[in-house]
Amino acid sequence: MGPLLTIVAAVLAPAQQPQPPTIKVDVNIVNIMCSVRDGRGALVPNLGKDDFQISEDGKPQQIRYFERETDLPLTLGLLVDVSASQKSLIEAERRAADRFLTSVLREKDLAFLMSFGAEAELIQDFTSSLVLLRKGLDRLRLSAPPVSPTSSPVPTIYKPRGTVLFDAVYLAATDRLRSEVGRKAVVLITDGVDMGSRVKLATAIEAAQKADVIIYSIYYIDPRAYGASGLGYFPSSGDLRRMSEETGGRMFEVGRRNSLDDIFRQIQEEMRSQYALGYVSTNPAVDGGYRRIEVRTRQRGLKVQARKGYYAVRDGE
Repeated sequence: MGPLLTIVAAVLAPAQQPQPPTIKVDVNIVNIMCSVRDGRGALVPNLGKDDFQISEDGKPQQIRYFERETDLPLTLGLLVDVSASQKSLIEAERRAADRFLTSVLREKDLAFLMSFGAEAELIQDFTSSLVLLRKGLDRLRLSAPPVSPTSSPVPTIYKPRGTVLFDAVYLAATDRLRSEVGRKAVVLITDGVDMGSRVKLATAIEAAQKADVIIYSIYYIDPRAYGASGLGYFPSSGDLRRMSEETGGRMFEVGRRNSLDDIFRQIQEEMRSQYALGYVSTNPAVDGGYRRIEVRTRQRGLKVQARKGYYAVRDGE
């Protein structure tokens, strides 16, 4: 190309505008779902952003995001104990869970179903289909450990996995819910006994906290199962209470005054009356450490139900 053509080509070519530099902002938002109750235990649904105060490790935080009576998509895991001690309760659990899922799930929501006994099993993966979830509930079956082999010369070697409660919570949080967005909750129906889990209670709670999962636990006991065992006492609900309180949920107990259906209605009401709060921590370190959170209201006499803390890890870790 000659000099003249080179000049003409340069003039005719579109001017190349300088491109602005790309700015990438890496900010981890701390999201908190919470419920507020008055002194009588009734839900308080009409608070505003300025009614809340958040502190992290004792230091005040600025609330940047707020939504009242949130309609964010819900991702729900229903975990049902099908161990030997729950044998006569499974049918009641199946019927009540069907009514609960029918009432609580909306078109944009997702749910999965997991059972646990001797093993944890995913019965139905994420779906918005009530038909598939009902089919999953129909597949709930007793999961008891095999009979101990009588030929073993050392009986103590055989340690059956009876009720892998902590494993089920850990798997639900880590494998199913951690990569999901929006509101995430686990509803856990069990008598609170763990026998043979590979992970500890603290590890299961940590997994739920890292996945931003709220745990609602339902303490459901068959008195006949424990009466026949000769133990003379019922298992403690302490582990269930701790899992729920540490993640911002609640523990419920089935009894004469509080049926399984009643409890499901309370959970449904609470999940539809939550506040969504978000802030950027004044501590920028992403060191994997645990940060203690406290959420309060400026109004006296109100009790906030929210998770107790979180782990400072990057998204996806």
